[in-house]
Amino acid sequence: MILIVDDQEENIFSLKKLLESKNFLVDTAFSGEEALKKALKGEYVLIILDVQMPDMDGFEVAATLRGLNKTKNIPIIFLSAVNKDKKFITQGYAAGGHDYVTKPVDPEILLLKVKTFYELHEKTVALNKMQQQLLVEIEERKRAQRGLEKQINLLHQTLESLPQLAFTANFDGDIKFVNSQWFNFVQAADSFPSTHPEETEIKELWHEVVSNKDLYEKEVRIKEHDSENYRYHLLRISPIREQESGPFWVGTFTDIDHQKQLEQKKDEFLSIASHELKTPLTSIKGYVQFLLRLIKLNDLNSIEKHLLTLDGHVDKLQELIKDLLDISKIENGHLNLQIENFDIENLIEETVDSMKKINNDVMFELRLQPNRRAVQGDKKRIEQVLVNYLSNGIKYSVSEPRIVIDTLYEGDQVSVLVTDYGIGIPQSKQQHVFDKFYRVEESSLNFQGLGIGLYICSEIIRQHNGSVGVRSAPTGGSTFYFSLPLN
Repeated sequence: MILIVDDQEENIFSLKKLLESKNFLVDTAFSGEEALKKALKGEYVLIILDVQMPDMDGFEVAATLRGLNKTKNIPIIFLSAVNKDKKFITQGYAAGGHDYVTKPVDPEILLLKVKTFYELHEKTVALNKMQQQLLVEIEERKRAQRGLEKQINLLHQTLESLPQLAFTANFDGDIKFVNSQWFNFVQAADSFPSTHPEETEIKELWHEVVSNKDLYEKEVRIKEHDSENYRYHLLRISPIREQESGPFWVGTFTDIDHQKQLEQKKDEFLSIASHELKTPLTSIKGYVQFLLRLIKLNDLNSIEKHLLTLDGHVDKLQELIKDLLDISKIENGHLNLQIENFDIENLIEETVDSMKKINNDVMFELRLQPNRRAVQGDKKRIEQVLVNYLSNGIKYSVSEPRIVIDTLYEGDQVSVLVTDYGIGIPQSKQQHVFDKFYRVEESSLNFQGLGIGLYICSEIIRQHNGSVGVRSAPTGGSTFYFSLPLN
């Protein structure tokens, strides 16, 4: 709407008619005071203001309008029939006017000026609206950015808490974040761990992943920082696509070295178990065929002799099968114990007496304590542990077949120690001798075994709330022990 301010009604009437003929909305005021009141209440696009008015002239009205926040930006066109000098025109602009038109007014020129100011107003309104929209959009973007930064920080905190090596990268392949585990294998944050010489460098794999833009998994051996040790890891790289910041990659290296070692040991165990089972079965089959021929010859002495040998092979086969069944029971949690009170020293003496009968060339030395106390447990299972310890000691004491058995009471537990004087065990291997399927490399080529006997022993003692251990020197001699609670 346009406000016309003039104290002469005929002037207002002629201007109003002119503007309304061009479809402009027009309002009028007959004094400066009335103009100020209307300007504060209404919304005006343009004010056409007469200079010569009683009480408050046009310059005073314009100055007042410029001092008010609501009206300071409304364009003002001054109209004057008297004050046509340059100084008045200058005063008009100084008072806040946007144009100064002298009377008599050329209608076409005035209409052009009004139309220009009207268009400027519309553009200003549009620009202000656009500015508001931009401000809202900027605020939304800032809010989204803060939310995104929060999500990224949460992701980084999550990756930092993982035991795996973890990293993120943009979709072009530039690494943006690595967790602290990374530096156990790599010095720099923008480099990948070194792989085993037999395997492809991860940097080459990474270029392939970035090109294919798809999920990637591969088992790799990577080298620890400041070490020559390579460990198996599962490399998994996933694309994260639907994100406000754009797609990116998340990658992890999960240590699977222990699982790989177990797999290898299991494969070795199956191979050894197959061989160990095949050997007595082959012998049994051979002896059976031989005995069938001896029966036809009615050679009873030879038959009896070979039947005893055959019985030994059957016993060996039974022991192997028993160990395999024990492994299965342990894995399934079905290794039931028959608890009773028994004298541990008596059990040791009985077990050693049995071992002497089949090991005449071995010297057994018992160093038992006089203050004997009862133990609660499964007597047969503890005997199984003793037999395994003694059998191992005999097997590995080829050069000096001597076994010493000690008992030691400390507080509320008793320890049984079996010492041999055979080959020793390196310090680095001692912590693994009770692991499932583990066989010491130095002795595995010369001595048969499944690598499960000591593991079964450790599980039996563990289920008795006891503990096992070994002390040995590479130069020779080993002491295997187990401890049981007396109560």
